[in-house]
Amino acid sequence: MRTVFRSIVPLVLLGLLNCGGSGGGGVTPTPPTPVPPVAATTTFTNPLLPSGPDPWVYQKDGFYYYLATTGGDITIRKTAKMSELGSAVSTTVWTPPAATPYSRDVWAPELHFLDGKWYVYFTAGPGNCCGGQRTWVLENANADPTTGTWTLRGQLVVPGQDLWAIDATILEQNGKRYVLWSGQEAGSVQQNIYIAQLSNPWTITGPRALLSQPTLSWEINGSQSNLPKVNEGPEILKNAGKTFLIYSASHCATDDYCLGQLTASATADPMDPAAWTKTPTPVFTRNDGSRAYGPGHNGFFVSKDGLENWLIYHANPQPGQQCGNARSPRMQKFTFRADGSPDFGTPVATGVPLPKPGGE
Repeated sequence: MRTVFRSIVPLVLLGLLNCGGSGGGGVTPTPPTPVPPVAATTTFTNPLLPSGPDPWVYQKDGFYYYLATTGGDITIRKTAKMSELGSAVSTTVWTPPAATPYSRDVWAPELHFLDGKWYVYFTAGPGNCCGGQRTWVLENANADPTTGTWTLRGQLVVPGQDLWAIDATILEQNGKRYVLWSGQEAGSVQQNIYIAQLSNPWTITGPRALLSQPTLSWEINGSQSNLPKVNEGPEILKNAGKTFLIYSASHCATDDYCLGQLTASATADPMDPAAWTKTPTPVFTRNDGSRAYGPGHNGFFVSKDGLENWLIYHANPQPGQQCGNARSPRMQKFTFRADGSPDFGTPVATGVPLPKPGGE
């Protein structure tokens, strides 16, 4: 806002004249010096927040809704500009009651707008981490997910299989809706990527299919220290007639947590494991010089002008910080290669000014 200054000199002179002062030619006041407008900031720096493991962004009606792991509740930040996430209003929309199967370790919430309502898919368990982790579904019919009432629809479970299940996300393909998640086989702690079809946003129908297991050398970092082998955090990206399943590999307690990729045709049956091809090398890895250790558990969004694709992910700023709250959310623009696959580049440095997403 520009501040306008008005001179009081004419009023003082008028008072003197009215008091019998001899009239002269009057005094012309010096006009105030214009105050220049504050220049708009065109850059931002990473990290977007000091902490925010497992970041997720959903776009609707000109707003971005950001969620991340808090451990104890579901919190949503609403903003019109992702570059200003740090100043966005933060609203805790749901807190689990005590002594329930979903009271503890609330992880990796994802917000989706499906069939005219909002849904949050989140992971939680009944006690100390981590044997009881399951996936649960919240529903809200309000137009704005930061208001209204969130109702627990229940556990998202494969019929007849009550097993470890975290990091759920949604895929819509060939007119059908699917859920993907990181799960386990009975008696195993290895985390794999599974898919199943949904009959509605909170109900799985039919069996699950196994799409990916951690078998390559870069997917099993941590297993040398008896940590589980891990594929987790599946996310969907579509481009050029292809469906890309971007997932996180290796244990989050290592600095080598990274992103891998599966690819299928956008018209293929996603329940068919043979429809997917795994990229033999990771597609996004640590960058020590940029203070990005263990980058992963990502999401995607498009700039407000609709011209840019952006990756959001978490990373630790120092080595050896493992799976805690030091993981902070960062974002960077990415492009697509000639074959349609995403090119995420390398993690950009913290504290370095970067151009804001287009339209901000």
